[in-house]
Amino acid sequence: MRLMSSRLSLVALLLMATSAVAASSTFEPRGTWSASPKSSDPSTLNLQLHQGPHRNMGFTEPLASFQGLSTTDGATTFTLPREAGTFRFEGQFQDGQGAGHYRFDASNDFLKKMATLGYSDITPEVQFQLAATNVTTARIQALAALGYKQLSTEELIQVGIFGVTPEYARGLSDAGYSGLSFKELVEGRIHRVTPQRVKEFSSVGFAKLPWNQLTAMSIHGVTPDFVKQMRELGFQGTDADDVIAFRIHRVTPDFVKQMRELGFKDLTQDQILAFRIHGVTPDFVKQMREAGYPNVTPDELVALRIHGIDRVFIRDMSGTAPKKK
Repeated sequence: MRLMSSRLSLVALLLMATSAVAASSTFEPRGTWSASPKSSDPSTLNLQLHQGPHRNMGFTEPLASFQGLSTTDGATTFTLPREAGTFRFEGQFQDGQGAGHYRFDASNDFLKKMATLGYSDITPEVQFQLAATNVTTARIQALAALGYKQLSTEELIQVGIFGVTPEYARGLSDAGYSGLSFKELVEGRIHRVTPQRVKEFSSVGFAKLPWNQLTAMSIHGVTPDFVKQMRELGFQGTDADDVIAFRIHRVTPDFVKQMRELGFKDLTQDQILAFRIHGVTPDFVKQMREAGYPNVTPDELVALRIHGIDRVFIRDMSGTAPKKK
């Protein structure tokens, strides 16, 4: 069910990513822009392009990609050249924040090159999107050479939005994942399944996992370090589905250690999962012991939680509840 939910989420992401390419008679290659430096990387700029209340596009671009850009206080004019066309900006920067107006000058040469590749129906809006996401004819040709031929215009925009590159496809192929569909490539980029991560999982015994398991590992935050930590705690026989279940139900190394400090040193995988699923926490264990059950077992703790028995219930049943005045 979790994996199905993640796939539905992926579909939703793709629908949102491509909705902007629908034909529109009101499309204008101009609008307003706003920009701010990326806090984690001062060599890049977060750029937002606005074309009305419901038509916005944002992306992060290296400062080196712009021509004539100065982010010092004052008026500014600069450009962002792409193969599909050139964005021309004018406006102001103050305290690192910029805003103003822009226009997009589409390239006729790009349209001619695209026509030779089989794309004779590129609309102005699609060309704008391809320019914003920096999809080049060279990248389209390189992907086609790898088997990803005649992608739709929606898929071409996904190429740019999600960073699907020939290098990424080749890297996954070299790591053992050849013949992936375009949808699977996009899925891999969205969920950060990289060739390096594939190698790291192989080093901890998870080699040649099915693609859906590999993406599920990434979706649920399973890392090679997490696998190592759980195995160091004695969970040696865990497979991919096991560690995914650990992450889904928030079974962490710290949680296991806390339970061991309370005396549960030999919990099985099923028992530790049952604790998390039914809400058996270290605090709940302490409460039950303080309520008169010092030797309560793991299975009994789970049963208590299933039936809604807590220290308040025990106190009420024993008649030790404080009397109301």
